[in-house]
Amino acid sequence: MNFSSRNRRSIRITAKTENFEKYNRLLFYTTPPNEEIALEEFERFAIDRLKVLREVENVNIRFKRGTADYEEKMRKILKDFMPHYFDTFSGDSSLIVRQDKLEEERKQLEYSIAECRKDSISHFILRLAFSRSEDLRRWFLTQEMDLFRFRFQLESNENINSFLKQNKLLFDPIDKETKMKIKEKLRDSMFNVELHHVMDTEFYKVPFTDVLDLVRSRKVFICKGFAYVPQQELVSIIIGIYRTQLSLALAITSRKLPYLEEDTRLLPILKNLSNTYVGESFDAKKTSDGEKLELASIDESSKISFPLCMRNLHEGLRKEHHLKHNGRLQLGLFVKAAGLTLDEALQYWRTEFTKNMDVEKFEKQYAYNIRHSYGKEGKRANYTPYSCLKIITSNPPGAGDYHGCPFKYSDADILQRRLQTYKIPNDAVNEIIDLVKHQHYQIACAKYFEVTHKSGEGTATINHPNQYFVESKRFLNGGIKTSTQVKPKIESKDSVVSSKSLSVSNFENKSKDDEYGLDDDMDIL
Repeated sequence: MNFSSRNRRSIRITAKTENFEKYNRLLFYTTPPNEEIALEEFERFAIDRLKVLREVENVNIRFKRGTADYEEKMRKILKDFMPHYFDTFSGDSSLIVRQDKLEEERKQLEYSIAECRKDSISHFILRLAFSRSEDLRRWFLTQEMDLFRFRFQLESNENINSFLKQNKLLFDPIDKETKMKIKEKLRDSMFNVELHHVMDTEFYKVPFTDVLDLVRSRKVFICKGFAYVPQQELVSIIIGIYRTQLSLALAITSRKLPYLEEDTRLLPILKNLSNTYVGESFDAKKTSDGEKLELASIDESSKISFPLCMRNLHEGLRKEHHLKHNGRLQLGLFVKAAGLTLDEALQYWRTEFTKNMDVEKFEKQYAYNIRHSYGKEGKRANYTPYSCLKIITSNPPGAGDYHGCPFKYSDADILQRRLQTYKIPNDAVNEIIDLVKHQHYQIACAKYFEVTHKSGEGTATINHPNQYFVESKRFLNGGIKTSTQVKPKIESKDSVVSSKSLSVSNFENKSKDDEYGLDDDMDIL
């Protein structure tokens, strides 16, 4: 793909290949888009696709593929982010506007075409963003495979055959006469199905070497070197082909990335995407009274409603009567967003710090910085609390530090003992430790939430400490969901921008001090 540089508000995505002749719900993404797209739309498409892939990752970590829970969660992802996928149309999956239909259906088709366009463009944008390193390519490939697999399994026989034909995948279904001759063998390979189900299922005859995973799991009937693959298992072949194609495409894209170095609009966006936090921004002003942190009960709240990172900081403050710079930042902005007023925050910090110093020293060295974090001093900025992404990717804790993510930075034995001290059951401790070993820190945090709140399976992945706090308060208040649809704030490791509009200067001009909520000459807290 190439990108023109005519202006800063829009870009033209061009490719040597022709435009799509048809928009389809199921794609191999072999044809790059060839059109002009607004820069704001470019960013929005990328962010929406990233949301989908991260949700897919979370579902695959938490639920076993093929289970009812897995299917329910994956369907929810598609309904939330790709609702057009559940539209029903006559004919194949090609979404072509038909003039002889009613206006309502015409509008529905136009909407679906627009969504399929978004599906294609967003895939190629993330392909650019995630081709920069082997780890990023591997992550992108895995999530796209899982998303494609589930979408494929939702399609009808007719649509799948159309997809195979369009991509020149010549898997001819066996005829009815052949099926009748081997129907018992086919039934045995499918496990506990009736013969009428066998007759209603399409089977494809392919070389057994193309489906070794199905052979290994005994899901196909083999005869004279050929495997008879039921349509629901055909996805294994298709996934293998798609994986090969996408792996090659990512490798080619990575070699062409230097051509983007000259485009000052796109490069910051693409570099930041892999580290982007997309979620609700947390502000005490938006929090209902029942969800606010109260100073009088902060010790109690820390034990049940603080995520482990903030509980660790709070207990460290109570123990040491002091926190180092990064710890003060992480905890201070958290309690601010959780609902502590400026006066309460001053009292909170003063009570502990003055056990090691006199009031005058506290007022001189720390009070100003606390007021600064509340936007009452300096440039009066409204600093936001750290997301899980920032906590996980920022400075690791050193000796005497309490900041950071305990699931990432704590030694496994120390983490295990701490969880046991908190009365976490041994089986849950083992599950959390296993998640941590596989670097699923936010899933481990969600499991910690489930156990401490006895909320059962399926708690949403934790993406922000204040999300954890709010969800805890809602659960304790009777499980009432009070969240509203809020325009998400898009935060990256290197920049913070509003999703309402994209200004590339936001990415270019944000200094490291801005990222951490600092003036050039002032350290908060």
